[in-house]
Amino acid sequence: MCKRIFALGLVVFTLPAFPQQVRTEVTKATTPQDDSKPNSDQVPEVYAISGKFERVVVLRYKFGADLLAGLEKMVKEQSIRNAVILAGAGSVRNYHVHSVSNRIFPSKNIYIRDPTAPADIVSMNGYIIEGRVHAHMTMTNSEGAFGGHLEAGTNVFTFAIITLGVFNDKADLSRIDDKTYR
Repeated sequence: MCKRIFALGLVVFTLPAFPQQVRTEVTKATTPQDDSKPNSDQVPEVYAISGKFERVVVLRYKFGADLLAGLEKMVKEQSIRNAVILAGAGSVRNYHVHSVSNRIFPSKNIYIRDPTAPADIVSMNGYIIEGRVHAHMTMTNSEGAFGGHLEAGTNVFTFAIITLGVFNDKADLSRIDDKTYR
């Protein structure tokens, strides 16, 4: 009997661990009226926003820090209203990101969380819009590159660095990521 229990225990412990990755799809509806409206002739197909960087801020994170929480904290502490996320590098112990998962309104996002998967940060970009963080990142592991919109619960492994170009007050980014402004 003991040999059977030992053999069963040995089999259980030698089986590969099940993946920890969790995927959840969420519909990001605004209102039925906004989601069904056509493009407006009053909104240009593309437009430019000019501005000058007033300063460049480099953020350095230590082991275990939450990337999004740290970025939000520094935006407040540094009184950053509008900025461009110019770069990011480092590594993470785990990740939580989302990306768009459909092509028609209302938009849907797929949230991907893996609490046990380390990865290198190979790039980060995005914006600080009226003090709100809109960050995207690309990561790599032995299987390839992946990424998306940064979510809470992405924690630093070795270190992380994020560089921000902070605009002067003349740059108005208020509608830059508004999906209803079309």
